Amino acid sequence: MLSRLFFALTALAFLSFGSVAAIARDKSIVVASTTSTQDSGLFDYLLPIFKAKTGIDVKVIAQGTGQALDTARRGDADVVFVHAKEQELKFLEEGFAVKRYDVMYNDFVLIGPKSDPAGVKGTTNITAAFDTIRIKKARFVSRGDKSGTHSAELRLWKEAGVDIDTAKGEWYREIGQGMGAALNTSGAMNAYVLSDRGTWLSFKNRGDLEIVVEGDKRLFNQYGVMLVSPEKFPTVKADLGQSFIDYLVSAEGQKAIADYQIDGQQLFFSNASRDPS
Repeated sequence: MLSRLFFALTALAFLSFGSVAAIARDKSIVVASTTSTQDSGLFDYLLPIFKAKTGIDVKVIAQGTGQALDTARRGDADVVFVHAKEQELKFLEEGFAVKRYDVMYNDFVLIGPKSDPAGVKGTTNITAAFDTIRIKKARFVSRGDKSGTHSAELRLWKEAGVDIDTAKGEWYREIGQGMGAALNTSGAMNAYVLSDRGTWLSFKNRGDLEIVVEGDKRLFNQYGVMLVSPEKFPTVKADLGQSFIDYLVSAEGQKAIADYQIDGQQLFFSNASRDPS
């Protein structure tokens, strides 16, 4: 009887030790991020560098910014890395994040068919181009997914003096999907679409599409990173998550981001803020 009890306690101790050891070995975090950081290839390039330096695995949930923030609001991510500052600051004010850091930027570009049915190609006034597309009822694809890009598109319609909820018709198609799907739909429909430059540069199925409007300062696209609050969600791996953030804003991480190119073109420009929002 004593022998059985001894073996049972030994087995329990072994299992407990194994569980602790497994937890100790689990150097992984979940990052809820935008489709653009994934689709542009940035994570495929950056995360192996980060793992080699720290041993930390990063599992990415790639969604539109609104969906990524909602994922974090449920406590299903350790870090959020997105690009809609107004939404990010609201998330921070609600107590779902500890701090917010600027990391990098690029810009949005208006993509359209080479035939340019709205006649906006080569202009640099993005709101005038949007209004012309509306007036001519040229086909336009909207992500319609509450992403950072979708938020930027809605802001530009508003700045153009267009109430898109009233103005939209058959010419305006909302797809509720990511950037890659929006570009593919645009190509199939011979339509215009707003894209972040990083995803556009990495997009292979361009067909008859090209950049038609770029360079307006209103197309600036800032990315920020936040640690999800461990006070709200005790399961958040705060130390590991902060290690990822510290790397992104460090001189080494900033150089790695700036060094990422496709066909000789830089996709993201480092501008980390050491003083968080």
